[in-house]
Formats: sequence, structure tokens, C-alpha cells
Amino acid sequence: MTFHVLTIFPEFFRGPFEHGVVGKAVESGRIAIRIHNLRDWTYDRHRTVDDRPFGGGEGMLLKPEPLFEAVESIWPERGPGRRAVLMSASGRLFDQEMAKRLAGMEEILLIAGRYEGVDERVAEHLADEEISIGDYVLSGGELAAAVVVDAVARLREGVVGNQDSTRYESFSSDEYGLNMLDCPQYTRPAEFRGWKVPDVLLNGNHAEIRKWREAAAAEKTRRMRPELARRRADSLPGPLE
Repeated sequence: MTFHVLTIFPEFFRGPFEHGVVGKAVESGRIAIRIHNLRDWTYDRHRTVDDRPFGGGEGMLLKPEPLFEAVESIWPERGPGRRAVLMSASGRLFDQEMAKRLAGMEEILLIAGRYEGVDERVAEHLADEEISIGDYVLSGGELAAAVVVDAVARLREGVVGNQDSTRYESFSSDEYGLNMLDCPQYTRPAEFRGWKVPDVLLNGNHAEIRKWREAAAAEKTRRMRPELARRRADSLPGPLE
């Protein structure tokens, strides 16, 4: 799988993609990451990528010309296995289901927005979709693009050492297609500063451990993400536990 990132700050990505599972996946050839400098598709002396918005307003917008030329140069043809994504505070909220869908692509091109935004014609006619990683505003789309690459890459076969671990973590869908947080996890020592690991995790009874984890995950979901708990309660035939 290949990730393309279109940005005016290519040097930003020297760190995020050189460490952890993403860095190892790049080294092993399981994924490829190509960073493209948007200014390579500008032709004036100042390599201008932005301009003032029509109608007035604060800030600057990324111009459509270099963005269209860049994407069309990187991908002269757009097939079903390719997806152009605009990182935008106005986009759909990125979640685990979206990460799974994108993990099925052959190539993803992430457009890192900047300044006050991007000319709307980019969203309407160039990008296949807009994605936001949260209900807040960042200085630019570079951090958001790095988050998407990490979340999607780890779902690809062989990127995570034990692929089963991606199936039993927070926001993984159950047999009903519903999401729930992961259960609380503990490691050694069994007692730390007077706080003890639940006894059930120490008794070796896997059936009891599984039942405890399901109940603990449900309780944590209710406490930390009540909207997920309500969605499950409305969808399942029985109680959340």
C-alpha cells in the first residue's frame, strides 16, 4: 500500500514516519510513503500556494491550481483503488470504521490543508472525501495526515506483529457491527502502591477472564464514551453487558 502526502512542509514528516510500526512497515516494504512538496507545482518566483478569499475575510486559502496539478501529476489516472483525501476541519469525523475502509485501498493521497482552508473547488472536484480527526482546529493538516497514516497502516496485513491485537482494541467492531472501548489492562506487579490487579485476571480461568473483560469494557464505555454505550443499548436486543 502506498500513502502520498501533499504538503507545503515536507520536512515535517521526517520524524513521525521513521518510528514505531509505521517506520518498520516502511523498512520492510509492506507500505510506502511518498511526501510531495506542493510548491513543486508553482511557477512564480515566490512559489505561491495561497491567496486571499473572495468576499473578504481573515487569513489565506490554498489555491486550486497547484493542488489540481499536483494530484493529476501524481495520479495521471484515478482508479477504484486510489482515494484522494482532503484533511479538513469541515470533513467527516475520522473513526476506526473509516480507517478499515481506507486500509482496503491500494493508494491514498492525503492533502494537508493550511491557513484558513482550501479553495472549495478542491473539496468538490478533486478530493474524493474530506476527513477531520476531531472537532477542533489545527494549524494545518500535517498532524492530521500523520494520524490517518498511522491508523490505516497498522490495519494492513503484517504491519502489526500480532494482527489479532487490532481486532480486540478500542473501537473495533463486534459481531453486531458496534463499537466499544477496550477493557482495562494490567501488567506486573500485581500490587502497586496498594492498588491491586483484579483477582479474576490472576486465576487462570479464561472463561471468567473473558466475561470480566466484556463487562469491564462495557462499564468503561458507559463512563468514558456514553454516546457509544447508548448506541449499543439502542441496537442490541439485551443489556449492554
